[in-house]
Amino acid sequence: MSEIKLSMPFDKNELKKLKAGDNVLLSGEMFVFRDAGHKRLFASIEAGRPDIDFAGETVYFMGPCPAQKEQIMGSCGPTTSCRMDKYTPYMFDHGLCAQVGKGKRSKECVDAFVRNGGVYFAAIGGAGALYSKCVTAVKEICYPDLGTEAIRRITVKDFPVVVAIDSCGNSVYNE
Repeated sequence: MSEIKLSMPFDKNELKKLKAGDNVLLSGEMFVFRDAGHKRLFASIEAGRPDIDFAGETVYFMGPCPAQKEQIMGSCGPTTSCRMDKYTPYMFDHGLCAQVGKGKRSKECVDAFVRNGGVYFAAIGGAGALYSKCVTAVKEICYPDLGTEAIRRITVKDFPVVVAIDSCGNSVYNE
């Protein structure tokens, strides 16, 4: 099976061509969120002062381990995405293009992917050491007091994922 190479930020027309089950290699920049960072970002949105602009972006649900000597980032495998489902429809309705994580998503999330031409990519749980080798740069964006749950922007090259839910709502979890 061949792999599709895509660069971020995405052209929504590229995302519409993807089908559930496609193997993809991502390159470019994406945000890294986890529970606490997501919650604080959402509080800033509700207060009318969003701390970041996520329109046109991709978010990876992950909390990295500290980098070891000569590493850019430590182990950085995906975290379970459904914990962020309450924020997902809003974010896609306001311009988010894609998410990367692991596990099934709610019907409300799938509806938001379809409504906005978005995609949910699954990363492989337990492959954090492999993923860390794909990271070429890391920048902390906000909430440094949250440690591993701070929002970061990472640059990746050939980051392997699977299209778990495509822009038509087809899902590998329903196969």
